[in-house]
Amino acid sequence: MFRKNFSNRENKDEFESKLLDLSRVSHTRAGGRRIGFRAVMVCGDKNGLVGVGLAKGSDVAKAIEKATKAAKKNMIKVPMVNETIPHQIEIKLGPSKIMLKPQRKGRGLVAGGTVRVICQLAGIKNISSKIIGRTGNKLNNAKATIEALKKLKHADSSTKTKT
Repeated sequence: MFRKNFSNRENKDEFESKLLDLSRVSHTRAGGRRIGFRAVMVCGDKNGLVGVGLAKGSDVAKAIEKATKAAKKNMIKVPMVNETIPHQIEIKLGPSKIMLKPQRKGRGLVAGGTVRVICQLAGIKNISSKIIGRTGNKLNNAKATIEALKKLKHADSSTKTKT
């Protein structure tokens, strides 16, 4: 009887989440190996907010849930102009080197892998990117992409500083 009310209620979440990487990790203790899982999640609202979260858990569901919470906690606001970024940026963070370039309207999302997922969830529709670093580590590339998006300057900030 009472379950009807609970089943009709929907949990509306304004953020969309995607699993970027899931890996099995183990460490040795006195009793033997302990197996766990590490999840890297990306959350965004497709309107300028995006975040990356990393968490470990004893099973996959726990790791994903904790990583999603961490991603929502570490959100950043991405400055956008006409569905693209205001200017070109190149950043090196650890072994990762990422280049992001704005594109004209209609060009689309020319990015691969990690950068593509982050840009989609941030709501950037026209961008060109290149992972210049030799690492294929998704976590390092995600951190570098987020750092590059953090360092973007607003297009209108240069005009407002002197007035």
